[in-house]
Amino acid sequence: MKIRTLLVAVVTLAAVAGILAGPNAYAKKKKKAADDNAAAASVESGWTEVYDDAVAESKKTNKPILADFTGSDWCGWCIKLHKEVFSTDEFKAWAKDHVVLLTVDFPNAKPQSKEIKQQNKALEKKYKIEGYPTILFLDAEGKKLGESGYEEGGPKVWIAIADKILAKAKK
Repeated sequence: MKIRTLLVAVVTLAAVAGILAGPNAYAKKKKKAADDNAAAASVESGWTEVYDDAVAESKKTNKPILADFTGSDWCGWCIKLHKEVFSTDEFKAWAKDHVVLLTVDFPNAKPQSKEIKQQNKALEKKYKIEGYPTILFLDAEGKKLGESGYEEGGPKVWIAIADKILAKAKK
């Protein structure tokens, strides 16, 4: 009788464990699909989150890297910069001709791979980033050419400042 009770308990626990694992496995697949879609959207918009890819593109095109150190889902000034400047057609057209876009994000809720988190922490330390948003202009070797952040006035004002930084770097 004890063996039968023990056997029923083991089978019941196994069934419960299987039921609990089912939704969790589904949630993991759904999360991965969302992450893949977000990565695809990022690539489509012209931004990469992989530093080595940005360096390779910079070397290939001879364009500097615009590295956006951001807290995309919690930093008010970062969100404002993206909304007022980076998401505009004017900025996108300028960026396509002038820079390679790299986002170095430190989100609170947005999922990131372990590799991207490690890469971003290393870049934050290397460039001594102390606040967000910080926009660095880098050459293909990673040398800092200039720095910016949020500037009031929309894309026209922001692009004029970026152009001055890039012109000064060419001298």
